[in-house]
Amino acid sequence: MEQIQATPVKRLCKTHNSITVNGMLPGPTLEVRNGDTLEIKVVNKARYNVTIHWHGVRQITSGWADGPEFVTQCPIRPGGSYTYRFTIRGQEGTLWWHAHSSWLRATVYGALIIRPREGESYPFPKPKRETAIILGEWWDANPIDVVREATRTGAAPNNSDAYTINGQPGDLYKCSSKDTTIVPIDVGETNLLRVINAAMNQPLFFKVANHMLTVVGADASYTKPFTTSVLMLGPGQTTDVLIRGDQPPATYYMAARAYQSAQNAPFDNTTTTAILEYKSAPCPAKNTIAPKPIMPSLPAYNDTNTVTAFSRSFRSPRKVEVPTDIDESLFFTVGLGLNNCPPNFPSSRCQGPNGTRFTASMNNVSFSLPQNFSLLQAHRQGIPGVFTTDFPANPPVKFDYTGNVSQSLFQPVAGTKLYKLKYGSRVQIVLQDTSIVTPENHPIHLHGYDFYIIAEGFGNFNPKKDTSKFNLVDPPLRNTVAVPVNGWAVIRFVADNPGVWLMHCHLDVHITWGLAMAFIVEDGVGELETLQAPPLDLPIC
Repeated sequence: MEQIQATPVKRLCKTHNSITVNGMLPGPTLEVRNGDTLEIKVVNKARYNVTIHWHGVRQITSGWADGPEFVTQCPIRPGGSYTYRFTIRGQEGTLWWHAHSSWLRATVYGALIIRPREGESYPFPKPKRETAIILGEWWDANPIDVVREATRTGAAPNNSDAYTINGQPGDLYKCSSKDTTIVPIDVGETNLLRVINAAMNQPLFFKVANHMLTVVGADASYTKPFTTSVLMLGPGQTTDVLIRGDQPPATYYMAARAYQSAQNAPFDNTTTTAILEYKSAPCPAKNTIAPKPIMPSLPAYNDTNTVTAFSRSFRSPRKVEVPTDIDESLFFTVGLGLNNCPPNFPSSRCQGPNGTRFTASMNNVSFSLPQNFSLLQAHRQGIPGVFTTDFPANPPVKFDYTGNVSQSLFQPVAGTKLYKLKYGSRVQIVLQDTSIVTPENHPIHLHGYDFYIIAEGFGNFNPKKDTSKFNLVDPPLRNTVAVPVNGWAVIRFVADNPGVWLMHCHLDVHITWGLAMAFIVEDGVGELETLQAPPLDLPIC
């Protein structure tokens, strides 16, 4: 059972009444096996509406358990409860769970670790130990107040005050060093670190001083192993790495800080640390101060070259069946926008650039969630007036997406538009960043699916010359793709999971502004291709 409750949490010298699961920050780690069926009762004892999303779980025919509020369910009201029921099918590695309602996921999150079935093993030597490394983001404030204030003013929300590793900011922040996370290792051991970016609004670099990392999985799919000194994870992404105890026994910092691709945008430039501690590290002599751990040198905040080299290293372990003969070839722009100040708004509500309000969109549609029904309910019960199915397959206006964009294209249209996919259709989506307001690396997450990332690049996607770059042999399988700043990524999947599936930027500031859309995938034939009936305890709006 998960109980959502307010809990006093002290960080950076100050105690806040944070919303947690079972009083823990991060929340409890769920450890399961491939093939397990889970039943998790969530009881809401907090004062906010809440839902829980099981990030990256395929949810085959169990869309009612996916969790995004007003998409697959109405929120669990204060005092209410809901039992999430789903089966893990063919997934192994590291996923995570988090609130999917307002900004509650700032403190409501935890790891979801999927081990191989009984009697099966990892495709790499069994590590001596396994440690989840959950990167988080902390406000010295109530995160709900932060987003509500930004929604009122139309400006960007206040930056966070710290990043955290397993809930702790680490030695470089005030009042924090006595609680710094310690990760044990011993000489000669090979250990598995399961790194999760659970930060709200910031892609992060991660590095361990003097140690190389061998990437063996990401988003609960195994990868062809490759060795690197640094990781970059967009929010929502996970990366499994092997680390060897091959250095002199001592203490070494593992550290994370921002990858900031948006120009001139303020950001939290602090660094969170944990300590990799060799068990055989010499103890300091009496009355002497222990030597400080060795600090890694992290990439520059705007080091896009390092990000590109890292993301291009990912491959599937062997040849995979990538969908070809595409039925649905889609082209989605992703980016920011500015709404003109509505005539009835005071200037205090239009504090974006030049008296505007920040917004965001895909294909010029800024997504609005319904309030009285969830999209899945409306689809299932044929309730009219909740959504339309005319989400554009291509940008309504073609323009130089990454060039100098005319101000006339800055203001998107608000709407609840979905795109319909027939069961089994083979889908390709080009995700194209725009330079409207500012170009930025956008971590785009698709619910209910994994997809192959078959190519990425910079500038405007050009089908004539960029199709030659497609990797149709061993592309990586992910649930969240970091679309390059001022660039594009191409993903492919087969629409074999019926339901309503949200696709959105995992920077929560952007989903708040409308950088999202949803697919309706129709039922196929027979029980295995049909969305299950809604559970009896499904919350109503």
